[in-house]
Amino acid sequence: MIERLSIVTARAIKRAAPDHRASEAVLKFALEGVYNVVFILVLTLTISLLTRKISEVSVMLLSFAVLRQITGGVHLRSGVLCVLTTTTMFTLFSFVEMSRKMNFYMSIISIFCVVIFAPSRIERQSRIPKRYYPILKLAGVLVVSVAFFVDYSALSLSFFVQSLTLIRLKGGDIHD
Repeated sequence: MIERLSIVTARAIKRAAPDHRASEAVLKFALEGVYNVVFILVLTLTISLLTRKISEVSVMLLSFAVLRQITGGVHLRSGVLCVLTTTTMFTLFSFVEMSRKMNFYMSIISIFCVVIFAPSRIERQSRIPKRYYPILKLAGVLVVSVAFFVDYSALSLSFFVQSLTLIRLKGGDIHD
């Protein structure tokens, strides 16, 4: 669905501006990212309005996105799968209330994951030179550290889930 919509939109853009230097493939790729974000935001926030969990979901969406931009993480195979997984995950997690102790432990685990695995899978997603990766790692740790000062389950859980996406496993072994 997202891929098809991106193709149709990219073709329409190329027809409207045939001399533009961006190829149809580049436009399609960019549009897939935009549509993913738009569908995730609209669907997840709409459901959160119905469930009266708008603040929890908003915090999760924002904190997950910020940490993901800094540290990277696994990408799902399709845009639709990404939208459905993200929407389901944040909707369900918005109902989770954890103790202060559990928030603390999840934040510790998140920091360990960031220290060990970040940045992860950003090589083809970013133009950031590898020499800056330690700075991204430090920035990720600082972002997750906010959870120590804000005892909020939505924040700790969001950072925890995002930090787990940094782990690369293949055949039981960690891969880079």
